[in-house]
Amino acid sequence: MKTTDTPASGADVSKVPGQRTGTAPTRPSAPARKSEGQVLNVFSHGMLILWAIMVVLPLFWAVMSSFKTDADIFNTPWSLPSSLSFDAWGRAWTQAHMSEYFLNTILVVGGSLTGTLVLGSMAAYVLARFEFPGNRSIYFLFVGGMSFPVMLALVPLFFVMDNMGLLNTIHGLILVYIAYSLPFTVFFLTSFFRTLPTSVAEASIIDGASHTRTFFQVMLPMAKPGLISVGIFNFLGQWNQYMLPTVLNTDPEKRVLAQGLVELASSQGYKGDYSGLFAGLVIAMLPVLAAYIIFQRQVVSGLTAGALK
Repeated sequence: MKTTDTPASGADVSKVPGQRTGTAPTRPSAPARKSEGQVLNVFSHGMLILWAIMVVLPLFWAVMSSFKTDADIFNTPWSLPSSLSFDAWGRAWTQAHMSEYFLNTILVVGGSLTGTLVLGSMAAYVLARFEFPGNRSIYFLFVGGMSFPVMLALVPLFFVMDNMGLLNTIHGLILVYIAYSLPFTVFFLTSFFRTLPTSVAEASIIDGASHTRTFFQVMLPMAKPGLISVGIFNFLGQWNQYMLPTVLNTDPEKRVLAQGLVELASSQGYKGDYSGLFAGLVIAMLPVLAAYIIFQRQVVSGLTAGALK
């Protein structure tokens, strides 16, 4: 009769032939993973709060100082103003000519932004939807334009504008802003138009719509998130532009806000009118903050819409 040997009660089971040795790796328990996630969440929120304080505190201090007198700015720089005084705002708006600079900036940025979006969207739609010889070459020319430093073009651009009689003119500055903003606009919108469905455009063509009507009435409304996003970026860049108007716009009556702020900083600094200087800074800053606060959701949706198809 055949019998089988069984290990003794005190024998080492791990040494039995045919049986795997060692222990299986243990996974971290759910409470451990939860605690790690909580630590990471607290760290990320702490960094975001620190970054928000670093950004908001200087802005809040500038706004707060614009309502103070010069004596309060030097004596109690970190305290709240005892009373809201708009005298500094009035001096900056009238005596420092910020009203004229503000109007000139509105005209230049409004005209250049409109022209940039219209021309950039048309060029991007053609490059994204139509195949023709030289399509990729033209696209890469626009992409290469983003890497070309504007400082290298200032001297030849000055002589070109002078020969065309466009120096110290609002419309000349608008044309330069459009040319300066087109490369990024075309690059951004070309990728965005490629993500839009082609079936809608094909259906409109079958229904008898021309390519122009299809673009303006069908494709352009569908590209609204991308247009808003690139419009905000161009608005910020054109509103804060300083180098181009300094070289191409030397007429004191046609200065933009960036030039006006430099003039205000030099003049008010010598006069000791620091409250007026802070008021002028806030006047130039408010439109940018308002535009971002109003369109922040559209900016985020426009940036993420190009990644989804």
